[in-house]
Amino acid sequence: MAISKKEIPTKLKIVNMMRPIIKSEKLKVKTPKKHTAHGSNITPLPEIKSPSIKEIEVDPIEEPYSYVRILFDEVTSEYIYEVIEPPITDDEKKILENIKSKLIEVLELKDFENDEERKEYLMEKTEEIIEEMNTPVDSVVLDRLKYYVYRDFLGYGLVQVPMHDSEVEDISCDGVNIPIYIYHRMYGSIRSNLKFQKEDELDNYVIWIVQKSGRHISISNPMVDASLPDGSRLQATLGKHVTKRGSSFTIRRFKPNPFTPIDLIRFKTMSREMMAYIWLAVENGMSIIVCGGTASGKTTTLNAILLFIPPNMKIASIEDTRELNLPHENWIPSLTREGLGEPNPVTGKRPGEIDMFDLLKAALRQRPQYIMVGEVRGPEAYTVFQAMATGKTCYTTFHADDVKSMVHRFENAPINLPRALITALDIVILQAQVKVGTAMTRRVKSITEIVGLDPETNEIITNNAYTWNPADDTFNYSGHSYIYEKISAIKGWSQRRMELEVKRRERILEYMEKLGVRYYRDVARIVAAYYKKPEEVLKRVEEVLSS
Repeated sequence: MAISKKEIPTKLKIVNMMRPIIKSEKLKVKTPKKHTAHGSNITPLPEIKSPSIKEIEVDPIEEPYSYVRILFDEVTSEYIYEVIEPPITDDEKKILENIKSKLIEVLELKDFENDEERKEYLMEKTEEIIEEMNTPVDSVVLDRLKYYVYRDFLGYGLVQVPMHDSEVEDISCDGVNIPIYIYHRMYGSIRSNLKFQKEDELDNYVIWIVQKSGRHISISNPMVDASLPDGSRLQATLGKHVTKRGSSFTIRRFKPNPFTPIDLIRFKTMSREMMAYIWLAVENGMSIIVCGGTASGKTTTLNAILLFIPPNMKIASIEDTRELNLPHENWIPSLTREGLGEPNPVTGKRPGEIDMFDLLKAALRQRPQYIMVGEVRGPEAYTVFQAMATGKTCYTTFHADDVKSMVHRFENAPINLPRALITALDIVILQAQVKVGTAMTRRVKSITEIVGLDPETNEIITNNAYTWNPADDTFNYSGHSYIYEKISAIKGWSQRRMELEVKRRERILEYMEKLGVRYYRDVARIVAAYYKKPEEVLKRVEEVLSS
């Protein structure tokens, strides 16, 4: 029996009450996956041979062709990510290889309106080749062959299934004859049954997937960072020159529907009150840096809080690989570009190269109200802080474990930022991957306000507005916030009025939680509705929460 991962409320009455706010698009609610009975001849469910291995759940990926089965090995006490695809015999594999070889010869370069047309063209050519081969193939085998042709030409080859599994965050191949590891949202880092068994097979795959990203990898340039067609981030190495176990690649999955503030509250990454604080800060133009270690969820949090930006504001984002996804129309997303040829001995840049510093300078000329930089790590940090100092609202992420180490890294090479300039920053969100009970999860450990610079000691004055208590997994408010004071001064609000506004926004967040709002455009639409007609939205919120 499958173990259900999530219970998602579906209350039609409440959803109907929400429709006056969300008019232009149907509410999208993700439903839990169910155990699928494998009665299909295309992909039968293989038997579990070892008595020590237990089935946890089976999820359909591209039904009726591919499935994922999560297993638990009681001997090693580890989970296994088993990919189940259509089984084919050795003779069918030879037919498949012949089809692929001939397709390479006959496929023509054409412009297609969409992926569906591209798939239809590929399937037509596949059927023509099978007819020419005069090899009797029944309908079930034909479907299996078509699946593999589609997977290897238009899909992602061996990692097609995890690339389409919404529960997968990372896919990591460390070399030949080493199992591919999957980072699963529920089970963490687990071994899969996928592996490349030959060096040339893995080398060719790395070259192919990099080319699929529109980039080039070779012995002279054996390391590449790129974005796959679906937006996922790819880091690849070729051969044994830089990675001694052979070619490798890591894919960090891109979510077309990114996590929202409601998701972060649901995951307990931060509390509802903290999210209301962030909402007020973003609306009123406070600059924020999200700090943390690798895989702490920095970009996820950044993308979520950006949904609070008022809808008509002009936004410019700068990234080296695409990760941000916003619903705003007045948004210029820009990406860096690699150059070609030998680097310039003076600048160190290749001809045609556009780095984050170039894009940031261009963004400042575009007169945006909000600037987002995917991650600062070099000279662009100086320009980001200069922009903050001149009144621009900037958001970015940075690798640091605490505020002290963040300041230390900013002040030293290669950034070399003057300490006085750091005070242009308003808020530091410190996030980490932590252990709560037996599970690894992500928590905002603190929200720290940058108050100013002590003129006598030259130390940066900070205030921890919110902190996470690991003992009972709760969040505590310090009782005082300079950001609340700053916003009150801008708005002309009393302390009582500010407290009331925080509670209002908490209620709206609670309302979205109760409705099960998960789609990022729906969240942005409710936020925008509150900016335009706050009293009307609050009235509806109270009606729903009191029902």
